[in-house]
Amino acid sequence: SSRSSSSGVWPSTPGSQRRVRAMWPSAPALAFALPAPAHPAAQPAHPVLPRSGFEHEAVVLASSLGCVGSQASFSGSMASVTGTVAGVLAALLRRQVVTRRKPRTRVTRLAEGGADAAGTQDFEGRVFPFSAVVGQEDAKLALILNMVDPVIGGVMIQGERGTGKSTAVRALKRLLPEIPCVQGDLYNSDPYEPSTMSDEARERHAAGEDLPVVMRGTPFVELPLGATEDRVTGTIDIERALLEGGKAFEPGILARVNRGILYIDEVNLLDDQLVDVLLDSAAGGWNTVEREGVSVRHPARFVLIGTAHPDEGDLRPQLLDRFGCTVGIRTPNDAESRFQVLSRTSEWGSTPAQLEARFEEPDAALKAKILDARARLCDVKCDRSLKVKISNICSRLNVDGLRGDIVTNRAARALAAFEGRTEVTDEDVRRIAVMTLQHRLRKNVVSDGVDNSQRVIAELIKEFGKGPPATKASVEEAVGA
Repeated sequence: SSRSSSSGVWPSTPGSQRRVRAMWPSAPALAFALPAPAHPAAQPAHPVLPRSGFEHEAVVLASSLGCVGSQASFSGSMASVTGTVAGVLAALLRRQVVTRRKPRTRVTRLAEGGADAAGTQDFEGRVFPFSAVVGQEDAKLALILNMVDPVIGGVMIQGERGTGKSTAVRALKRLLPEIPCVQGDLYNSDPYEPSTMSDEARERHAAGEDLPVVMRGTPFVELPLGATEDRVTGTIDIERALLEGGKAFEPGILARVNRGILYIDEVNLLDDQLVDVLLDSAAGGWNTVEREGVSVRHPARFVLIGTAHPDEGDLRPQLLDRFGCTVGIRTPNDAESRFQVLSRTSEWGSTPAQLEARFEEPDAALKAKILDARARLCDVKCDRSLKVKISNICSRLNVDGLRGDIVTNRAARALAAFEGRTEVTDEDVRRIAVMTLQHRLRKNVVSDGVDNSQRVIAELIKEFGKGPPATKASVEEAVGA
């Protein structure tokens, strides 16, 4: 046909061939082909980077394709394809050059759950001396009682902004003793108490193995508000699963905090999902994880300490009831207390080592007294008549449940042990009753507040004829008592 050439694509008439040559000029190089190398003097002053084998082959291929695209030996369609491929290769080369000039940083997370990591405290750095905290006597007493008897259930500290709530809690780290743990265990298992051991340690103990013991610092873990549920309870170790072809469990925060202290700042803003997880663990002392075909159960016994500002929101009643003690802090209005706070804060900011040295001896004495109280706690007795009075107070206050009766008895015994006595007195009960009962009187979550101290004081006066005694002036006085 006169409309088709021998190839069946382009017309074979002379006029048609002239139109084709005009549409696809062959003399000048194509705009999208690689240009010829410029003179060395015109090259930009970039460092010459070494090329890998792939880059060298790509450059040779791109150059050859560019030369082919600049000649008129092929048809126009082939030249179009050639130029496009050359442009893509040039873009890839430029991207690799930029990547090599600015290397990408790989961020890795240290593996958790090792023998060394199990004894590592999450909260590191310098902390303010506990004995240097001005005021807050009720809060410091509640913290100390929970160190003597961790079964009390923790402390909830509420107060205004800038009153030193978090400072006092973090300073408690200086009083934490070392505890014996099973060496290599991921959950700080007690080597002398099989009932609280992890499954791995219990199996080794049941097999007759002599468990090696290592002394570790009591864990102090601060739970951030933005933590996810899998980071708290534990999750599947994807890296080990890919490398070993099996399913491995990566312990979470509850595993590291076993037999330690879990501190939550702004606990009233904690996500409800995390609150449910903490309630489950606090109820039985065990954390159970069932996900992705993995079933893990490990001990999770800890002292829960929280701080909050009451104007920022209420705490769920279920979690509030789990706290053994609740203490309110107010800003000191006397000039002497404010001056001491200012003086010690300035000294801590300029010469922290000097302040640490000045309060090192009181902190060491307080730590030793807490250890002595722990050893004496089992010998402390509470008379039956005093237990009946505690039950009468809880009954008249209409306290829900029996946790108020139990915690009040334990806190009174811990106070007697801390002060070096083996018998609980009326004064011990009057000193701790407000902090153990006031937050358990809320019947209406909307209208009732947490501070019900006056109601508790009124019942103490009815039962004992006296209210709470005057708070001791300082921790140093309690240590010297």
